[in-house]
Amino acid sequence: MSRISPVWLVLGSILSVQFGAAIAKTLFDEVGPSGMVWLRLLTSTLVFLVLIRPRVRGRTRQDWLAVVAYGASLALMNWAIYQSFARIPIGLAVTLEFLGPLAVAMLGSRTPRDLLWAALAGVGVLLLGVGPSDLDATGVLFALLAGAGWAGYILAGKLVGGRWKGLDGLAVSSTLATLLVAGPALTADVGALWRPDVLLIGAAVGLMSSVVPYSLELIALRRMPPRVFGILMSLEPAAAALAAFLLLRESLSPWEVMAMLCVVIASVGATRG
Repeated sequence: MSRISPVWLVLGSILSVQFGAAIAKTLFDEVGPSGMVWLRLLTSTLVFLVLIRPRVRGRTRQDWLAVVAYGASLALMNWAIYQSFARIPIGLAVTLEFLGPLAVAMLGSRTPRDLLWAALAGVGVLLLGVGPSDLDATGVLFALLAGAGWAGYILAGKLVGGRWKGLDGLAVSSTLATLLVAGPALTADVGALWRPDVLLIGAAVGLMSSVVPYSLELIALRRMPPRVFGILMSLEPAAAALAAFLLLRESLSPWEVMAMLCVVIASVGATRG
């Protein structure tokens, strides 16, 4: 890994996440989005617990409040975005979800340049509303809810990073997220969840969408400035659209592509600022 450019590590992380999401969507008819996201979280949690073995003794009340907030945000972010995937194209769902971290990036900014990026992101959302598009309103709301979860995940992550050493906080929060999503997942088609082919694909999605990207991003962040990392992560919506087109044949209209580009450019600009 030391010989691989950190840029390629981040790009590999992005592609792994989005292709994992596209693969997950192929099983929505079998186990539903809740069942699929639970399998993803369960796989990543088991891997984290085995590899990290977090220490939980001696933690303060503030430590636990931070990690609970982190786990709840992780659960909301993953559950809501999979609900959105089930209703609207993946590329558009990730574009709308990206408004969450974009809002965090511009939080408290008062410079004219950052207001311009916020306006550009707003234009992107407006294009989705006025263009000749047939988007499911519930899917759009779930994507925005996932964006709120992503924003909470970023903010809570800062607290966890300061109170839990290494990846202990991530392992514990992933466990909590798995427990939170278990309710809606296990009340659906429980039988299909335990089929060998479903378990295998669920494990693959867990590795592709959680274990592999978290590991690659951790290595990359040690070797590149956070600003550059943030700019590269702005490619998430485009990567999501590419994965959905190649694996699911989901195509976007010119209006939808323009909307996605507005959000991507706004994210790059805000991150650079």
